[in-house]
Amino acid sequence: MILLRLIDEINLFIGKTVSFLIWAGIVVLCYEVVARYVFGQPTLWAHGYTQRIFGAYFVLIGAYTLIKRDHVRVDILLNTRNPRVNAGLDLFNYAFLILWGVILTREGWLFFDDAWSFNERDDSALGHPMWPIKLALFLGAALITAQGIVEAIRAVILIINPNADVKRSEPA
Repeated sequence: MILLRLIDEINLFIGKTVSFLIWAGIVVLCYEVVARYVFGQPTLWAHGYTQRIFGAYFVLIGAYTLIKRDHVRVDILLNTRNPRVNAGLDLFNYAFLILWGVILTREGWLFFDDAWSFNERDDSALGHPMWPIKLALFLGAALITAQGIVEAIRAVILIINPNADVKRSEPA
């Protein structure tokens, strides 16, 4: 259980830290709007940076969202009174999440490795390197896969013993 809570804590820390990227994105967007419409001087860089900021945010916040149980769920089947049935359905869902996560983590690593190895640049006038956003994809996929494994282990424990204490670390 210590390892499960450690993974929870890591994902909570990363989720809370990454949540501040929203503010960076807002600042860049506001700067672009003011520069474009007030001063008539649009930037070359703001569009690319906002894509990267919000892209990194959305992939890195996934594990935190899973801990909070805020991903879209079909509760028609998951609102049974039997904890073993709920845990079994959760395990079924987490199995697909883990499969998706393992594939995305592998592909994310390959994307990152290629971008790093070949010094891949975007097609904008500024030619930003692509490896940072591809690294974020890899890390986000790895984090949500690890959290999915943690949640699957908790589901197995609840199937075996519905009264087990498998509390998650609670987000603040």
